[in-house]
Amino acid sequence: MYETLSLYIDGEFLSGEGRKTQDVINPATHEVLGQLPHASQADLDRALTAAARAFETWRDSSPMQRSEILRKVAQLSRERAQDIGRNMTLDQGKPLAESVGEIVSCADHADWHAEECRRIYGRVIPPRNPAVHQYVVREPVGVCAAFTPWNFPYNQAIRKICAAIGAGCTIILKGPEDSPSAVMAIARMFHDAGLPPGVLNIVWGVPSEVSDYLIRSPIVRKVSFTGSVPVGKQLAALAGAHMKRITMELGGHSPVLVFDDADVEKAAKQLARFKIRNAGQVCVSPTRFYVQQKVFDHFLETFVETLRGIKVGDGLESDTEMGPLAHERRVPAMSRFVEDSVARGGKLVLGGEPLDRKGNFFPPTVITDIPQDSMIMTEEPFGPIAPVVPFTDTEEVIRQANSLPFGLSSYVFTTSLQTANRVSRALEAGMVNINHFGSALPETPFGGVKDSGIGSEGGLETFDGYLVTKFVTSI
Repeated sequence: MYETLSLYIDGEFLSGEGRKTQDVINPATHEVLGQLPHASQADLDRALTAAARAFETWRDSSPMQRSEILRKVAQLSRERAQDIGRNMTLDQGKPLAESVGEIVSCADHADWHAEECRRIYGRVIPPRNPAVHQYVVREPVGVCAAFTPWNFPYNQAIRKICAAIGAGCTIILKGPEDSPSAVMAIARMFHDAGLPPGVLNIVWGVPSEVSDYLIRSPIVRKVSFTGSVPVGKQLAALAGAHMKRITMELGGHSPVLVFDDADVEKAAKQLARFKIRNAGQVCVSPTRFYVQQKVFDHFLETFVETLRGIKVGDGLESDTEMGPLAHERRVPAMSRFVEDSVARGGKLVLGGEPLDRKGNFFPPTVITDIPQDSMIMTEEPFGPIAPVVPFTDTEEVIRQANSLPFGLSSYVFTTSLQTANRVSRALEAGMVNINHFGSALPETPFGGVKDSGIGSEGGLETFDGYLVTKFVTSI
């Protein structure tokens, strides 16, 4: 059975009775899975009041209590992964193995925050006057408002929730209305783990309306958002107008640099598999492929053949390797990228047309001979389209990689330590992966530069956005 959908406010699950609802659609079949209730203004006010009241006690809760609850959520994540994963595949579309893997890996995030929340240290500053005692403490910022996307509904929500709760904050989270089951499952786990009422609240609704109302509220002191650059800029501007702290993890257009001394066969196969993860709907997906001229043909042949063998289908089918796009509107969006590329002289090597079947299916697509100012080279596709172009000069390819306002993730393939060091220093990106894909672990910071965001999630930096620094001096 698909997840029962509701609001979660002040420790209560509130159904859609008397509230506006919306259909939740299976992107593989267009079947209606359930009805998601939208929060009324009264619901939002109740969530704000509950979060503010809960903060008065939760801010002084023992780190051991917070750690115990987060560890229990990690345990429940592993125990319930199959059921939660199946529901995620139903409403988001990714293959079941990817869905379950997302949940199991996020148990590690809960465990990481359970440990790190016990290590939120201050410091003593040696005084100039021996009669003075001066020290620094880190304190929770207050009530947080968080907004999470549909592509990794479990991962993105639990990162923000664990960081806020572990820091001693309370949180109101608006998850993705298109793929809500994973966020509902998180609410049930924290509820079952004994989290006090009001510390976590889940609301749904028209994104622009909910975000505007919550960010303007004087109760909210911190805003965290993962999503597109245009929306992120709007929310950051609104938060800035009210002097509220922000963490923004926004879009990217990740360059891939494959040098002629790389293990080309291995790189091409790995990149092909990574490219079709979640049908390319990944903010750190490799999206601009620059391959040194000497190995360009070899790379392209291996890359295309690997993608040609990918089984596209319903995520619940056991042999599916790539599922549908999450939204019906994304199918014509992919076609527009292809049409623009071909119109500009691009050569379509693989795919390029929607699959003739029910559901939001678009095949892995590869295009070459594309100018740098084409749509696919300047706008994030967020889908299974890969432009592959040759390069000769290292300095020139670095300029091309850095030419966009995005700076989230990047990838470099080379066996030269000198090249790896040189390029990793030069790339304008929050994350540089050399010869593998190593981002998004609980113990590593995740975030971008330039238009790709402000702040980091994960790693030692995970609580930075949820804490204020207070200096105390006495005599």
